[in-house]
Amino acid sequence: MKLRAIDRKILRDIVHLRGQVLAVAAVVLCGIATFVTMWTAHRSLKLSQDAYYRSHRFPDVFASARRAPDSLARKLAAIEGVAAVRTRIVVDVTLDVPRLDEPATGRLVSIPEHRVPMLNDLFLRQGRWIDPMRPDEVIASESFATANSLRPGDSVAGVVNGRWRRLEIVGIAISPEFVYEIRSVDIFPDNRRFGVLWIGHEALSNAYDMEDAFNDVAIALAPGGSEREVIARIDDILAPWGSTGAYGRDEQIAHRFLSDEIAQSRVSGTIMPAIFLGVAAFLVHMVLTRLVQTQRDQIAVLKAFGYSSLDVAIHYLKLAAVVITIGTILGIGLGIRLAQGLGRLYAEFYHLPSLEFDVDARTLLLAFAISALAASLGALSAVRGALKLPPAEAMRPEAPPIFHPGVLERVGLMKRMPPSGRIIARNLARRRMKAFLSISGVAMAVAILVVGRFMFDAVSLMMQRQFSEIQREDVTVSFHEPKAHATRHDLEHLPGVFGVETFRAVPVRLVNEHRSKRAAIFGIDGGGSLRRLIDREGREISVPAEGLAMNATLAEVLGVGAGDSLRVEVLEGRRRVETVEVTRLVDELIGSSVYMDAEALARLTGEGRTISGAYLSVDPGSLPALNEQLKRTPAVAGVALRETVIESFEKTIAQSMTITTTMLIIFASVIAIGVVYNGARIALSERGRELASLRVLGFTRGEVSAMLLGEQALLTVLAIPFGAVIGYGLCALIANVMTSELYRIPLVVSSRTWAFAVLVIAAASVGSALLVHRRIRTLDLVEVLKTRE
Repeated sequence: MKLRAIDRKILRDIVHLRGQVLAVAAVVLCGIATFVTMWTAHRSLKLSQDAYYRSHRFPDVFASARRAPDSLARKLAAIEGVAAVRTRIVVDVTLDVPRLDEPATGRLVSIPEHRVPMLNDLFLRQGRWIDPMRPDEVIASESFATANSLRPGDSVAGVVNGRWRRLEIVGIAISPEFVYEIRSVDIFPDNRRFGVLWIGHEALSNAYDMEDAFNDVAIALAPGGSEREVIARIDDILAPWGSTGAYGRDEQIAHRFLSDEIAQSRVSGTIMPAIFLGVAAFLVHMVLTRLVQTQRDQIAVLKAFGYSSLDVAIHYLKLAAVVITIGTILGIGLGIRLAQGLGRLYAEFYHLPSLEFDVDARTLLLAFAISALAASLGALSAVRGALKLPPAEAMRPEAPPIFHPGVLERVGLMKRMPPSGRIIARNLARRRMKAFLSISGVAMAVAILVVGRFMFDAVSLMMQRQFSEIQREDVTVSFHEPKAHATRHDLEHLPGVFGVETFRAVPVRLVNEHRSKRAAIFGIDGGGSLRRLIDREGREISVPAEGLAMNATLAEVLGVGAGDSLRVEVLEGRRRVETVEVTRLVDELIGSSVYMDAEALARLTGEGRTISGAYLSVDPGSLPALNEQLKRTPAVAGVALRETVIESFEKTIAQSMTITTTMLIIFASVIAIGVVYNGARIALSERGRELASLRVLGFTRGEVSAMLLGEQALLTVLAIPFGAVIGYGLCALIANVMTSELYRIPLVVSSRTWAFAVLVIAAASVGSALLVHRRIRTLDLVEVLKTRE
C-alpha cells in the first residue's frame, strides 16, 4: 500500500509539472536521438564497409609501376604472407562526354574479358559484362554515369594513347576500390568530370603496347601476413620497373575518406549527446530542487506516516526516472528512424551495394544507462535535500533568509529606481546562487546553438580559403608525363589563356628514423599569384629557395619540425635519395602537401626543369574553345575548372553535411526552448506567493508580470555572453577532435551563428514570457496566499 500511495503522488506531480516535464523529456529525447542516430549509423556504415570489402575482395596492399613484365606476378604471389595477386593496366585519358562542355578525365582499368572472381571485384548495377570480341566496350562507374545521365547503350569518346576512340558503355558498376571516386591530386570529388571505365585487359594492353605487362597490382594478405614486410618485398621486386612504392589500405584514398567518415561519426555521436544530456541533467536538477523546496510539508507528512528517508529519496528518483524514461524511449525510436535515413544517405554517397543496417542492443542499453546517469546526477542534490529534512522541521515553512543592504543600497542607486526595478535588483543580489543557475541554464542553451551551426561556418571558411585565396586559377591542366619547361609557351598560346604558372609533382617517400610517409612534392615558382600557400590564419607563406615547406600535420606525423632534416626518396626517374631540411611549416586547412622551389626540386631529382601541369587564367568567353582543344590534346591527362569543383562540392559534401547539421540545429533549438521555458516556469512557481502578495497590495497584472519577466530578461541578457564563451570552447573541442590528416577544422564562429543563437534564445524567451504572463493573469490569489502554519 505504501508504494501504491506514494507512486500515485508521482503521477500527480507529473500532471502538475507537465510543462516542465515535457521540456526535460524533449531535451533527453534530443540527446538520446542524437546518440542513437550517430552510433547506429556509425555501426551500420562500418558493417556495410566490412561486408562490401569481404564480398568483393578489397585488397590490403597496392602498388604501381611504369611497365612490369607479367612474369613478376609469380614472384609477388610467392612472397610470404601474400594470399592473392591481381595485375592490371590503369591509365588516365581525356574524355569527351555528351552534354558536358569541359573535358573529363576517365580512368581506364583493365578487367578480364570473361567474368571471374577477382580482387576489387565489380558489382553490376545495370547492364552486362564486356564482350571479349568487342574491344571498345566498357563498364562505367555508377557515380560518373549518374552525374552525366549515362546509361548502357550510350558512348563517350576519348584520346587513348594519342588516338581518338569511341567507347560504348554496356554496364554500370561499383567497386570497393572507388567508394569515394576522386583523383589523388584532387581535394573534392567531381563525378561529372572524373570517372572510372573498366575495359577488357587485352583491349587496353593492345592500345598501350603493354602485351604481357602491367603497371598496377593489387594484393590480398593471408591471415597473419605482415603488411610492412610484404610492402618491403614488393618494393624490392618492382623498384627496377619504375614503382612509386607499395602502400597499404591506410594510404588508399577512397578507403581513407570512408574510414575518416566512420571515425568522425563516432566522435559526433559522443560529443553532441554528451552536451545535450548534460543540459538534461541540469534541468532535472532545477526541477527536482524546486519541487523538494515546495513540497517540504508533503515530505514531512510522508515521513510522519512511516516512510523512511530512503523511501522518500527513491520516490524523487522515480519521478526523475519517469521523466527521463519518456524522453529516452521516444529518443530511441526517433534515433532509429533517423539512423535509417542517414545510413541510406551514406550508402548512396559512398556507393555501397547494400546497407547493413543494424540496431545493436548494446547501443540501446547504453542509451538507457546514459539517460539513467543523467537523471541520477540531476536528482542527486535534490534527493540529498529531501533526506536531510526531519519531519518536525519540514512541517514548518522554510525560514526566511536574512538580508542586508547590498551594494546598490549603499551607493544610493536604489532610490533612483522604480519599485519594480528595486525588486528585480534585490532579488538577483540576494539570491545569487539561483541567479547563477538560471544564467547557466540559458548559457548552455546559447552554447549548443552555437555548436549546432559551427560546422557550417568551418566549411564555409575552408571553401573561401581554398577557392578564393589559395586556388585562384580558372583551369588546372595536368599531363600524362612530365614535359619540358618550354611547354609553358605552348600553354600561353591556348585560346583565351592570359596567365600561366607551372608546377611539378614528384612522388617521394619521406623518412625520419622509423617513420615514413608517401607523399608528393610540389615544385612551384616563388611569387606566383594563381596558386598560393596560405596558412590557417590566412597569412601568405613564401616558398623557400632551399629546403621543404611542409604541411604541419604531415610534419607531426613524421615527427619533424622547422630546421630538422629528413631523407627524401624520389620514387621516379633516377630515384635519387637525398637529405633535405624542413625549412618551413605550413599550417594548411586541407591536404598534407609538401612544397619546394621549382629550381630546387629540379636539382633534387637531377632531371632539369620539367613540369607536370599548369595553372591557367582564362577569359571566360574563350572557355568553350579551350575545352574543345584540350579534349583532343593527347598529352593532357586531366583538366579541372575551379568553378566546377566548387559546384561539385556544393552538390556532394555540402549537401550531405547539411542534413546532419540541420538535424543538430533543430535538436539544439528544441533544447534551448526547453531550457528557457523551464527557467521561466520555475521562477513563477518559486515566486507565486510573492507575486500574489504584490497583486493584493495594488500592483497591476502588467506591473507584476514586468517584475518577473524583467528579471528573466535580465538573466537572459547576462547569460548570452557567458554562453558564447562556453559555445566557443565547445567548438574548439570539436575542431580539435575532428581534425584528420586530410583536413583541419578551423575554429571560426561567424556573426550569422552568433545572431542565430541570440535570435533563437530571444524567440524562446518571448514565447515563454507569453505563457508565463498568461499564468500570472489567472493566478488564484487566495490559493497562492495560503501558507503553512
